[in-house]
Amino acid sequence: MGVGADKPFISTRILDLNKDDMPREKALAQGVRALSDAELIAIIFGGGLPGLSVVDMARGILRDCDNRVDFLARLSMNELMSKYKGIGPAKAVSLAAAFELGRRNSEQASSCVDPQIRSSRDVMVLMAPLLGALEYEEFWVLMLSRSNRVTYKRCISQGGTAATVVDVKLLLKRVIDCLAEGIILVHNHPSGNPNPSGEDDSLTRRIKDGAKILGINVLDHIIIARDKYFSYADEGRL
Repeated sequence: MGVGADKPFISTRILDLNKDDMPREKALAQGVRALSDAELIAIIFGGGLPGLSVVDMARGILRDCDNRVDFLARLSMNELMSKYKGIGPAKAVSLAAAFELGRRNSEQASSCVDPQIRSSRDVMVLMAPLLGALEYEEFWVLMLSRSNRVTYKRCISQGGTAATVVDVKLLLKRVIDCLAEGIILVHNHPSGNPNPSGEDDSLTRRIKDGAKILGINVLDHIIIARDKYFSYADEGRL
């Protein structure tokens, strides 16, 4: 049975809901993972029926699908519009687009395994295509999981031909935001000489000291110079 099939449709916006029934505000306060399936759908819909909030409307539709989001995802846009009063083209397309985005995310995640770092050479293979040919310096951080898989790569700064300025506090904030277990520092020398400078040594120490306080391991600092590289870990200088 369609939700609200015997009632004329008048939009009930999320903004018109009671304070305790406002999924958008709940998401901002607690994060989207705190929302129920119905609340997520309500945010997509935006408006409900007269006397029936958009959240209750979403709950009714889910009940009609045995409370299975995957059953709801199988409905076509035409089925949504014909079966449920209050769902027009805008809501149907929005819901279908959300499900399609989720499907694409799952496909890409399953087909892309995070690379595992076993040696400095693995870092060189991963980062040389990004840094090897640059005519200016960039400083990157690889965020690693407990199993040394790269979960994120972040460019922290860009500089000139001889140096780049790195804000250690900003770097460590990025690391914390990514919940990294360990990190590898990577930057390039456009000169073609991979040997570290005194400034490189000083920066490495400051980052390592700051990360240690936070319980984060600095596993290496790799300097890439075209087709050559220097590893602090390999040289025993960490």
